[in-house]
Amino acid sequence: MASLDFELEKRIFRKYYDSNRPLFEEAKSDYIRAINSLIKQSDVGEVTKVEGRVKDKEECIKKFHRKYQNKLEVDEQVYEIKDFLSDLIGIRIVCLYEDQIAVVSEVLKSHFKIIDVTDKIAAIESTEDLFGYKGLHMDLASDGAMAALPECQSFIGYPFEVQIRSLIQDAWSVLDHKIKYKKSIPNDLKRRINVLSALFELADREFKEIRNATVELMQQATVDSINESLADDGEVNCGTSTAANGKTVNAFNFLRVAGHFFKDFEFEDYKVDNFVQDILKQDNDFKRSDLHKSLIGNFKTIREYRDEFMVENPESAFSPYTSIRHCLYLYDQKTFCRILSKGPRDRFEIWLTNSRASHQ
Repeated sequence: MASLDFELEKRIFRKYYDSNRPLFEEAKSDYIRAINSLIKQSDVGEVTKVEGRVKDKEECIKKFHRKYQNKLEVDEQVYEIKDFLSDLIGIRIVCLYEDQIAVVSEVLKSHFKIIDVTDKIAAIESTEDLFGYKGLHMDLASDGAMAALPECQSFIGYPFEVQIRSLIQDAWSVLDHKIKYKKSIPNDLKRRINVLSALFELADREFKEIRNATVELMQQATVDSINESLADDGEVNCGTSTAANGKTVNAFNFLRVAGHFFKDFEFEDYKVDNFVQDILKQDNDFKRSDLHKSLIGNFKTIREYRDEFMVENPESAFSPYTSIRHCLYLYDQKTFCRILSKGPRDRFEIWLTNSRASHQ
């Protein structure tokens, strides 16, 4: 029963906490599963971590004492400690980028009841004090619709706090908690901490801008026709020499060229990156127009070789990467001698010899 006796209420809370701790843990796990499911169903982007914890009971008591006890007792308002703990269950969501925080927040707001929101990003940016980590804190509870679902029964009646941060903000929060006596340290040390905080903020911003630029390049690599893009770069079309100001092949323009020839194949980012690096090891000035010409000039021949190879070796694979390797080899055998390993290269040479002989 509620009272104004803090010692009595502490004992009651400890008993309540100990007897319900397994339920808190179960509710925490169910909240994590529910949030993961909501994120997967929404257009949020990559979230690197969703984790949770049940707050230590003594920390709960300390927080109540610090934030609520004095005012309640001054107002002679009876209390039970458990009624003032919206963060007994805590969930942390870490996004890759800062602009995902608002998106995740909207997803949660549409599925949970909002108790309170604390925007630490706005709070810090509105002052000159750069100490402290940024992030969005929300106190939430199950709403009526969610409370009716059978899989949500374990956490009905248990509010929770969710902290949403970017990857950079999460890293800074770890360091921030290790910095002691921040308000009373010498000014020169304060300035150094401010510089460090600013560097983390700059990293967050640059990380986002790099993502935006990468997405723009990826979109550009799939929108324009290949001949238009070559002309835009000052590169001439197939059958003529490469213009002096032509673009060196990279992961983005490789996709534009290769995607033109292999429209139904999904090129994975990391494989494209490794493959382009392999090409540049053979010729560090290899142009996108060179790649285009190697495919235009040799694609038909390699397709014939691939078809015969697959008939004779039905258990083997002959991917678009393999086709491009053979096209490059035919395009410039001296430069790309090592683009094929010895076995495939010897087998291909035998086929070329036989093919040429049969056409004479």
